[in-house]
Amino acid sequence: MKQCLLALTAAVSALVLSVVLVGCDRTVSSDKTSTMSSDGTEKTKEKTVTQSPDGVIKTEETKKTVKP
Repeated sequence: MKQCLLALTAAVSALVLSVVLVGCDRTVSSDKTSTMSSDGTEKTKEKTVTQSPDGVIKTEETKKTVKP
């Protein structure tokens, strides 16, 4: 019984550790700029660069314009 419990504990620990290590993407850089023009229009630009655990780099750019 103790051997079964020990094996189960080791298996669960290995599973949890692998999830924690593989986990989430890491944010390399993040930049947000906002400008207001004379007619009241606000332009926002957001750029985020992330790196996944396997080394793939992903760039995401969002542009938003709000008119009065």
